[in-house]
Amino acid sequence: MNKSDSERIANILESKKYEPASKIDEADLIVVNMCSVRQSAVDRVYGLLPKIKNLPVGRRTILTGCILKKDRRKLSKEFDEVVEIKNLIKDIKPKYSNKFSALVPIMRGCNNFCAYCVVPYTRGKEVSRPAEEIICEIKKLIKQGCKEIWLLGQNVNSYSDISFLQLLRKINDIPGKFWIRFTSSHPKDFSEELIKTMKDCKKVTPYLNLPVQTGDDEILKKMNRPYSITRYKNIIKKVRKEIPNICLSTDVIVGFPGETKKQFENTVKLFRKIKYDMAYINKYSLRAGTAAAKLKDNVPAKEKKRREKTLNEILKQTALANNKKYTGKTIEVLPTNYKDKFLFGKSFHYKTVKFKGQKNLIGKFAKIKITDALTWGLKGKLC
Repeated sequence: MNKSDSERIANILESKKYEPASKIDEADLIVVNMCSVRQSAVDRVYGLLPKIKNLPVGRRTILTGCILKKDRRKLSKEFDEVVEIKNLIKDIKPKYSNKFSALVPIMRGCNNFCAYCVVPYTRGKEVSRPAEEIICEIKKLIKQGCKEIWLLGQNVNSYSDISFLQLLRKINDIPGKFWIRFTSSHPKDFSEELIKTMKDCKKVTPYLNLPVQTGDDEILKKMNRPYSITRYKNIIKKVRKEIPNICLSTDVIVGFPGETKKQFENTVKLFRKIKYDMAYINKYSLRAGTAAAKLKDNVPAKEKKRREKTLNEILKQTALANNKKYTGKTIEVLPTNYKDKFLFGKSFHYKTVKFKGQKNLIGKFAKIKITDALTWGLKGKLC
């Protein structure tokens, strides 16, 4: 979402005759698009301050994005202007940073108020874009040669202008060869109808990010995540039944306030059972203003790191085992990068694939025979 917002900011600046600067100290205007989901992201903004302070007099600085109140108070003294992101990008078209893969927000904000998350406070309530506006944007992208569409939302299955299922079907019916991906979904309202739609819509790729956050029911309640682990496992079971070749990823937080070693073991068990292809594992960090901020952050940093490492070790094993299933198979890949005579891209299943080929293959679907399985990707040969 931050990348998508930055593309819109770039379009605003270009319309005002600005050109990109190669270095921060060469810029006349610096716009920092902030993320507050994790403390590490906030720390990066504070890490920029020494550079900003040393800029010559007359350089302008703007801060926007997801900004917590406490950071706004401090950072407003360091930047010339602090601007609400929703005011800055409203009705602004993006300057797409990638010709072949486009980020298309379908909604903004969130109504869920998970105990650890700042998004409802920094982005506001859910607002869905009109379906016709989204479809019009995607039609133009496909006409311009785009091959991969990412539908974005804090919770895409809450999209409400029409139902998310109807939106997927309408996009799937747009003529042309392209892939549809979406992120992120919430287990609380992930329906069987959505699974069927994913199966029926041939342009919707067999990739699903379904955040679980923890494998323990008691911690889920503390997190204000209104589903049980049993329900989560049932969703995965139904998805795998209908789409056997699905590639699964998740988000998880270790060391949430009050999480015991026994409760963490339930997350370990879940990882071993589900056998994820990928997981975004985060150590809990206190977010001011959230419900969890009132709880004692009582899991030591060293223990959080141990838990993160434990899950990563399981993930390495399951990811490699899943990737080995592709060895010897021929799959379709969309190359997007070229480095040292190698092309890099994503497969239909959202696997990273590396292979030798010419740079002019970037942005064109290629048939690749997989020769090697790696922990975090695949290697192959151009057919």
